[in-house]
Amino acid sequence: MVVEGSGGGGRLGGGSNDDGNGHDKNGHNDDHDNDERKERKPIEFEIPDVVDLFKKKARKIHANAKKGGGGSSGGGGGEDLLKDLKKKIPALGLIVVVGIIIIAFFGAFYTVAPEEIGVVKRFGKVVRTTDPGPHLKVPFIEQVLKPQVTKVHRMEVGFETIDPGPPARYRSIAKEALMLTGDENIIAVEFIVQFKISDATAFLFNIRRPGKAIKDASEAAMREVVGKTMITDILTEGRFQVQQEAKQLLQRILDSYDSGLSIVAVQLQDVLPPDQVADAFKDVASAREDRERAVEQAEGYRNDLIPKAKGYAEKIINEAQAYKEAKVNEAKGDTSRFLQVLKEYRKAKDVTQKRIYIETMEEVLSRMDKVIMEGSAAKNVLPYLPLRPEKPINKGRTN
Repeated sequence: MVVEGSGGGGRLGGGSNDDGNGHDKNGHNDDHDNDERKERKPIEFEIPDVVDLFKKKARKIHANAKKGGGGSSGGGGGEDLLKDLKKKIPALGLIVVVGIIIIAFFGAFYTVAPEEIGVVKRFGKVVRTTDPGPHLKVPFIEQVLKPQVTKVHRMEVGFETIDPGPPARYRSIAKEALMLTGDENIIAVEFIVQFKISDATAFLFNIRRPGKAIKDASEAAMREVVGKTMITDILTEGRFQVQQEAKQLLQRILDSYDSGLSIVAVQLQDVLPPDQVADAFKDVASAREDRERAVEQAEGYRNDLIPKAKGYAEKIINEAQAYKEAKVNEAKGDTSRFLQVLKEYRKAKDVTQKRIYIETMEEVLSRMDKVIMEGSAAKNVLPYLPLRPEKPINKGRTN
């Protein structure tokens, strides 16, 4: 390199070209070099570029070598270079030390947000967890991770949101949505999983890719539940039961992974048949609605008729009960009267018989038309007993 001098006899090589009078052998004066060194002022608190410094010194040595024709100036330049480095290196070291101290000072503080929890690692090992607020750590040795533990996270399965809108736009993912039901029908199920981080340490270090793990587990749980359910139940009143069973099964799967996740809810968004059979399913749905409407009408008619029938039956029962009590009381009265008559009859039979005869004839004859004939007038009358009732004569009609 040019820094080594062109003559090979510079001071860096151990030799000297000074003649003791302040002149070198080539006739150059060292006072000129000393003046140049006095004019150069050291730059304080500025990091020098060592490469540029070497280049400048090399160019100066090379110029002096060409001017003097020897290597003595190269030796003097090398000594100047060493002196300059000795002046600048302490300033450089001080700047580096101060920079390290500043970085360490600010790196020792960290703040955990209210929705986060701090997980402190030391050489890759978890040593503690910290609550929300300001805290200290060992700089360059400890590292802090801050997962959001109070936020309810959302995972979409079977579809994805293209544009949150408004209006929102979605795109269906067939390979995730298409599932086989318990009665061997294919149906597209799109749902949302909401979850929270219950154990930050387990969430960060027990599962490698949490997002993919949750989506795969959610899809597996929903497929198992749908595979045991009839398509009519999924499309109608069985949706809530499917959501609950999928949530419980998904939680068990994630607990087996020790994932540190807690499932908040599983919500079905769209449950639709494939496009190829959508029209047939619409017809089935319309027929099902008609059936439900007819059932509701029949239920309404029954609810209106049954109370009326119950009221009418209660009325008949009450009337029959009253009639029964009246007849019983009447029979009891007749029995009491008969016993009294029997008692009197035993005392005076002739009188009682005559009295009973007169009372009976009075009761019978009072209800019929009669003609009473006495003595000889009754002998000249022809007895007549009509066995057939005469037809009534319609007055005012002519045939």
